[in-house]
Amino acid sequence: MKLVWHKLFPFLEWLPGVNKQILRADVLAGLTGAIIVLPQGVAFATIAGMPPEYGLYAGMVPAIIAALFGSSRLLVSGPTTAASIVLFSSLSVYATPGSPDYVTLALTLTFMVGAIELALGLARMGALVNFISHSVIVGFTAGAAILIAAKQLKNFFGVEIKGGGHLHDILIQFGSQLSDINPWVTAVALLTLFSGIAVKRWWPKMPYLIVSMVVGSVAAWLLNRWVGVETTGIATVGALPRSLPPLSSPDFSLDTIKNLAPAALAVSLFALTEAVSIGRSLAAKTGQRINGNQEFIGQGLSNVLGSFFSSYVATGSFNRSGVNYQAGAKTPLAAVFAGVLLIGVVLAVAPLAAYLPNATMAGILFIVAWGLIDFHEIRHVLSSSKRETAVLGVTFFGALFLELETAIFAGVLLSLILYLERTSKPRIVTRAPDPNAPKRAFSSDPTLPQCPQLKIIRIDGSIFFGSVNHVQEAFDRIRKENPEQKHLALVARGINFVDLQGGEALVAEARRRKAEGGGFYLIDVKQGLWEDLERCGCLDAAGARNIFMSKTAAIRAIFQKLDKEICRTCTKRIFQECETVERVEPSAESPQQADSR
Repeated sequence: MKLVWHKLFPFLEWLPGVNKQILRADVLAGLTGAIIVLPQGVAFATIAGMPPEYGLYAGMVPAIIAALFGSSRLLVSGPTTAASIVLFSSLSVYATPGSPDYVTLALTLTFMVGAIELALGLARMGALVNFISHSVIVGFTAGAAILIAAKQLKNFFGVEIKGGGHLHDILIQFGSQLSDINPWVTAVALLTLFSGIAVKRWWPKMPYLIVSMVVGSVAAWLLNRWVGVETTGIATVGALPRSLPPLSSPDFSLDTIKNLAPAALAVSLFALTEAVSIGRSLAAKTGQRINGNQEFIGQGLSNVLGSFFSSYVATGSFNRSGVNYQAGAKTPLAAVFAGVLLIGVVLAVAPLAAYLPNATMAGILFIVAWGLIDFHEIRHVLSSSKRETAVLGVTFFGALFLELETAIFAGVLLSLILYLERTSKPRIVTRAPDPNAPKRAFSSDPTLPQCPQLKIIRIDGSIFFGSVNHVQEAFDRIRKENPEQKHLALVARGINFVDLQGGEALVAEARRRKAEGGGFYLIDVKQGLWEDLERCGCLDAAGARNIFMSKTAAIRAIFQKLDKEICRTCTKRIFQECETVERVEPSAESPQQADSR
């Protein structure tokens, strides 16, 4: 019964472990997140073509629901740049951005996205995230971190950079405006940055992000007061409206659902990938494991319920999740507090956002971006595997120069291609009994003698349609290089499964060996492999008597089928059974005798 309740309400699993220390850390992290989302929410809503306050609404209810019903302990859901851009491009063809009709369409799309996400989670499709390798996460995180910093260059240096663009667009625009850098703005941003670094290094128990935010805000206020806003040019977030998210209702008409269906499916796929990728990247830093099914359910519920509280599409936010982690969050309560405190912040102190400089926000996000780059793991991947390096590189540069979701898909696709390429070429090694090993165990030592009539190999990997060609080429090569070894024994301990095409390849080799006067044998067959062979009808075709569960039984049976005339003149005697055959020295014949024969 307890397990059932934990499945229905996953927060029951971690909530009992919350103590005063964890609660304090989560409250501070939640407060930081609530403040951080103020300027971001307004900016994202503007990108999405929604009224500014809707960006704040998207950071309230969805963040709370996703935290309670998801699996990640650090992921914070809310509005994101990617979701906002896709929302605008999908809906602007049906209604005027910012209009009531447009808002209704956005809420409907949000409900549909949540329904799709929830359905995938309930259908146990969370295993899809297992195809996102660790190298994809590392590369994606590093690339996104650089993008976060790059998109803050305009606020950090006080220059005009149009649009959100890709990295190269941002850098080109920034490079052309180096002479226009505002020293007052840059000073505030640098003071925020260095104060945050200093607090984190020398006073680690203090909430360095909040301290740096206060330091930057006070410095900007003093500069504007002493020098003048016209001279400093230090812009602030601006006062925000005081309002709770009003109740809303999506449009469930068939025409609307039909029109938005393609966009809903596309948004759902990349939103889930983004959320789970962010969750896994943060989990890698804390040792937590992400339950993909539960994360799908949490994201789905957050959007379904959010659509009734004036929220547009929400998913895992890199900025807010990164801030949450850097601020010392311990449990999902931090995200819950962030959503709840955001409501309080909007009601109580939203007008004070007029004193929060954009330069201070830029400095804070620079700190967050730096903390997201896992330099140790990047060095480890680069020095360990060329394949994983390629995956990391594709994802990293894709995140920099393509869309984030495209970068993830590219990394996952390359991972799958490399995985299939690797599994399509299972390792095949020659085996022989080692007289010096206990019970004359098989060894892959190339110096060990081999039986003149029997070739023993081991295949490490499954035999399926993708690897059949590689296995058949190995069989042909063995037959060509060792024509006198008419018998072939395959140690099957490393074979996990065989599909229909793989089973047919084994049957074909057995028939070919039999036609040449030899035999084909399987040794140490697992139960699962035996069932696969039986299911595809290959057991009878290959000959069940040639399949053995142990090495001893196999060698004893195979030895009976060897040519004893060859055994009598063999000097290698590699099997114990060879001692039962009387050895006969081959007679020395003169060339003339040989010719007369």
